[in-house]
Amino acid sequence: MIGKIEKNPQLEMFKVPLKQFINEGHELVLLSRKIDWEQLQSELSVYYCGDNGRPCIPIRTIAGIVLLKRIFDESDESILDRWVENPYWQYFCGEVYFQYEPPFDRTELIKFRKRIGEEGSEKLLKMSVQLFTKKEFQEDEVLIDTTVQEKNITYPTDVKLQKKIIEKCREIAVKEGIELRQTYRRELKQLMIDQRFHNHPRRRKKALAAARRIKVIAGRVMRDVERKMDNNQKEKYAPQLDIFNKVLAQERSSNDKVYSLHQPHVKCIAKGKEAKKYEFGNKTSIVKTKKSGIIVGAMAFIDNVYDGDTLLPQLEQTERITAHKPKVGIADRGYKGRKSVNGVQIVIPAKLPAYATNYQKQKARKRFRARAGIEPTIGHLKQDHRMGRNYLLDEQGDLVNTLLAAAGFNLRKMLQRLKAGALDIFVRFIWRIFAMGWNPKYAF
Repeated sequence: MIGKIEKNPQLEMFKVPLKQFINEGHELVLLSRKIDWEQLQSELSVYYCGDNGRPCIPIRTIAGIVLLKRIFDESDESILDRWVENPYWQYFCGEVYFQYEPPFDRTELIKFRKRIGEEGSEKLLKMSVQLFTKKEFQEDEVLIDTTVQEKNITYPTDVKLQKKIIEKCREIAVKEGIELRQTYRRELKQLMIDQRFHNHPRRRKKALAAARRIKVIAGRVMRDVERKMDNNQKEKYAPQLDIFNKVLAQERSSNDKVYSLHQPHVKCIAKGKEAKKYEFGNKTSIVKTKKSGIIVGAMAFIDNVYDGDTLLPQLEQTERITAHKPKVGIADRGYKGRKSVNGVQIVIPAKLPAYATNYQKQKARKRFRARAGIEPTIGHLKQDHRMGRNYLLDEQGDLVNTLLAAAGFNLRKMLQRLKAGALDIFVRFIWRIFAMGWNPKYAF
């Protein structure tokens, strides 16, 4: 059953309403009044059952906390702790009185993200875009680029994966009451020490031998566990054992390699960076308006697709969010080979013909200087809105994290605009006082 916040709650004698001690001109108060919460609730209510069961957490409360988490770069644990301390955050989420306890457990945030999924997260992004004027988010020229959203996994190596296979097999054996022929605990500990610093000339031979031995042990332990399992146990652990077999069988030149046992969908993506040659996660595409700088499209891709192949679904999403199809998409040379996609002209840096006029050269130069403006936007998404390291689980976590980070960026942008507007009003008020001169009549 959908939980709701009363529009006209009955006032209580012994509680002070939040409105009595907060600044009505604060940017979060202004933003909360700018958002159409009723429309957002009607759009997200389709992910809840009808009138059956206990009322859930009010949609405005939990959606507001999810948005605050992205605006201010908080974790699931810290956002609830800060929410209790901050009256403006409570007002933003629709509270009437100051609350001394969190409104729910942090696990409810996980359930909410799973409930709304990619489609509901896109609605939150659409809401953040519609806070701006149509003239701002319905521009004819947009900037497009891709980046890597890194997953929260350790840097993968063969030895690390093989050691984890041994540990997982031991855990399965203890849980299912299987007696292993040998656990290799003492030997594995020494082998992990020996395989370090394998690039050193004096250690290379010993380190490579230790790495080979660890792979042999992993295969032995896994086969020992498989032999002693009954049919029900084999069926229960079949997905894990399939991943273990794939890791042990893969070579350096193998395709579709596994880089993490708990996140096997993670891809190795090379973006050509000197400092970081490879990143492990998923590819993400971002679309930003050229002049106003609003993110009007954000999409995560599970497969490591070519940049040019991301254009069609990305532009379709942009059209869904803004109800407007841009005329020109400005991209970098990674999108080479795409001139027009879905009626949108794709422009990439290229040498102009000899007969090009100075005006055409200057126009092209300005376009590609503006295109570089999407790079710092991607940097802000990663550093300030939790896209730098994705802590959400599985493929759905990749999709949801990208969309919520983009929504947080747009809301932060609107907050800064509201704050600057309030400051501008205050400065003009002070300037008017000094311009009119000091009047003792109004002295305190």
